[in-house]
Amino acid sequence: MTKAARVSRKKTEYAHARLLEAMIKGVQEKKARNITLMDLRNLDGAPADFFIVCSGDSGTQVEAIARSIEEQVEKECGEQAAHIEGTKNAQWVLIDYIAVVAHIFQPEQRDYYGLEHLWGDAVITELNEN
Repeated sequence: MTKAARVSRKKTEYAHARLLEAMIKGVQEKKARNITLMDLRNLDGAPADFFIVCSGDSGTQVEAIARSIEEQVEKECGEQAAHIEGTKNAQWVLIDYIAVVAHIFQPEQRDYYGLEHLWGDAVITELNEN
């Protein structure tokens, strides 16, 4: 690997770390439950490098968590999401920043879709504050 490639890789890793930190801060500020970080980087065909998966108790809380993520990322990284969906019914909101995707569920939908099981080969880290 050339020096330029190593420098580029370090910058990318740093940008991902800042993005993850901002997104997790946004999730935690609105008291999301069952926060999980899924590292998908070593999985073939993964749609992103990381998933952040969490739960909100109501549509109102799911919406608040989504807004908090957007605000934190804009403030700390100057980035806007490439794609957002699910805000209309707020049962499952997806916020896509390409390298990192946040999935904010109401508990029933999270159980039903089971992302942690679907991507079971990912490195999974529980981030709950106790």
